[in-house]
Amino acid sequence: MARISILGIGYVGVVSAACLAEDGHTVVAVDIDPAKVAKLNAGEAPIVEAGLTPLLERNVARGRLSATTDIAAAIAETDLTFICVGTPSAPDGAVGLDYVKQACGDVAKAMAQKASFHSVVVRSTIVPGTMNTHCIPILEQQSGLIAGEGFGVGYYPEFLREGTAIDDNYNPGLIVFGAIDPITERLLRDINEGLPCAINVVPLATAEMIKYTSNSWRAVKVTFANEIGNIAKSCGIDGQLVMKVLCSDDKVNMSPYFMRPGFAFGGSCLPKDVRALRHLAQGKAISTPLLDSVLTANAEQIERAEAMVENAPGKSIGMVGISFKAGTDDLRESPLAELASRLISKGFDLRVYDPSVSVAYEHSMGGSGRGSGVVPDLKERLVSKIDELISGADILLVGNRYDEALEPLTAAAATKSLVDLTRIDPKMRSGGLYAGICW
Repeated sequence: MARISILGIGYVGVVSAACLAEDGHTVVAVDIDPAKVAKLNAGEAPIVEAGLTPLLERNVARGRLSATTDIAAAIAETDLTFICVGTPSAPDGAVGLDYVKQACGDVAKAMAQKASFHSVVVRSTIVPGTMNTHCIPILEQQSGLIAGEGFGVGYYPEFLREGTAIDDNYNPGLIVFGAIDPITERLLRDINEGLPCAINVVPLATAEMIKYTSNSWRAVKVTFANEIGNIAKSCGIDGQLVMKVLCSDDKVNMSPYFMRPGFAFGGSCLPKDVRALRHLAQGKAISTPLLDSVLTANAEQIERAEAMVENAPGKSIGMVGISFKAGTDDLRESPLAELASRLISKGFDLRVYDPSVSVAYEHSMGGSGRGSGVVPDLKERLVSKIDELISGADILLVGNRYDEALEPLTAAAATKSLVDLTRIDPKMRSGGLYAGICW
């Protein structure tokens, strides 16, 4: 069992303290407010949270949980510190880091007085990069130690919902943290061992980003459901029933398939149906700011890809995929076809490898090149072999994923500019000749 100090007896801090003590760890909670400290030492909850008071009473009585205003004493008696202070919005909307910086400085000064290794783990919500640009420098400067050597560092976001926080702690939907040293990583693994959830260990900035992504995604879902509810009501429909049935579909609607960053959406359904729903709402005087932004954001993703190709050296392009998705010859509202058209209009010599579109033309299918009018001379631009496409291009533009093309494209990325809109290899990140649209 670990010896843990927690800075901040707020919502996250007190729930974490109670649950960790219940798990058998020795916990010292620290706060500058003597009233909060006194309450916790009496086994009383400083907030209203279901099930919290019995945990506090039980573990204070056991001697596993105590509170103090003395940070140095708490650090001296523990091996791991969780920083759980608030990060209120600054006037300009930026994350407020005053409390986090103060906490890091206070912990660092206390660590400087210790002979043993100490791990510092931030749990406060902070934007990506904060650990590296603010927290670690303060900890190093104030302690005189080197992060990862003289002391440990981690970032461990919480996903506790007020009102259900204790259940969320013991039945988490997500566990993620980053650590720069093996000691801190092992401590965090041990704390989470046995919980019914996979443990995700990622870089610090990734963990920071996941926290913001989680909260923003929940906000977007609420807004989307409200917009659908408003439109449904205007049509005499029960919006809650609409969303309840929609959410029963875990094959498509609730699937992670559409949650992979990449290129724009297209095809014969999504763009036109978003437009139609917006038009319906407008006719009934229903505001749809979220739906309004969907097509705008989608168009900007095409512009982003266009700029990436223009920034690559060369004038000849080998494009992999032109239909709106792999496995079909349908080019109706294909963002790849739109991108190809723009590049051709700017003077690029563009050739295309798309097995599905080629098959449709070869067999004179009635729907050959559906929607191909947007790409001049598409049939003549098709190349049947991936090696031929690669050898004749200055720039490789990968829009759809075809298994037979992955190995030669990956090899070609070492010598040719490659703009990747689908991710041919999860290990590849933007740098050098390779540019991924979202990675």
